[in-house]
Amino acid sequence: MNATEISIKNFTISIENREILKNISVDIPKNQITVIIGPSGCGKSTLLRSMNRMTDLLEHVTTDGEIIINGKNVLDPAINLSQLRKNVGMIAQAPNPLPMSIYDNIVYGLRIHGMKDHKSLDRQAERCLKSVGLWNEVHDRLKEPASTLSLGQQQRLCLARALAIEPEILLCDETTSALDPISAKHIENELIALKNDYSIVFVTHVLRQAKRLADYVIFLYLGEVVEHGPAHEVFTNPKDPRTKAYLEGVFG
Repeated sequence: MNATEISIKNFTISIENREILKNISVDIPKNQITVIIGPSGCGKSTLLRSMNRMTDLLEHVTTDGEIIINGKNVLDPAINLSQLRKNVGMIAQAPNPLPMSIYDNIVYGLRIHGMKDHKSLDRQAERCLKSVGLWNEVHDRLKEPASTLSLGQQQRLCLARALAIEPEILLCDETTSALDPISAKHIENELIALKNDYSIVFVTHVLRQAKRLADYVIFLYLGEVVEHGPAHEVFTNPKDPRTKAYLEGVFG
């Protein structure tokens, strides 16, 4: 396995006194696409969102254990959340462009983090739009509202916006589920290309997609990690009967 990017140790999270995830321990490899699979309600998105503390936005959340990134426990109350979310970007399920121009969407995070030089902003905007295959489609309409883009283009814009602040890790929460098949495939291809430079954690409920994307797989069931390992091993020779049953469509 590649070097570890995220190390989760005995992690438990409860929301409004209801235990969502219990005693999760798993290492997520660097520069691979790790796909989290499992039936609805098993805690996939909660685990993903815990990695950059987006679960803090919910009320009555309690946690125990550790999520180690760059040698630091991100659950530590003293952690700098702004820096954490710069390092660990997230792409949501539905495209969520900001109510501003295409260009301003891309450079929004850069401006927040202090970049003011127009030429530097322009270079970063072009670099990020090219990295998601969007530059040729929008380079002559950068001042138009982002809302004028198609849903597929908006999701690629959100990906470019996340890349602009140069994270090390990308969290993708059912990132293609709202898109048509062509747009979804485009996003998948971009993520596969990006894994050389980023560690990607992707939640999906679609097994076909998981098999296309995954280098490493984590199978969650009823808030617990049932099985994890290299994708080819989990998909072709699952060790736990619950994993085998899920992959065969017995439940889901």
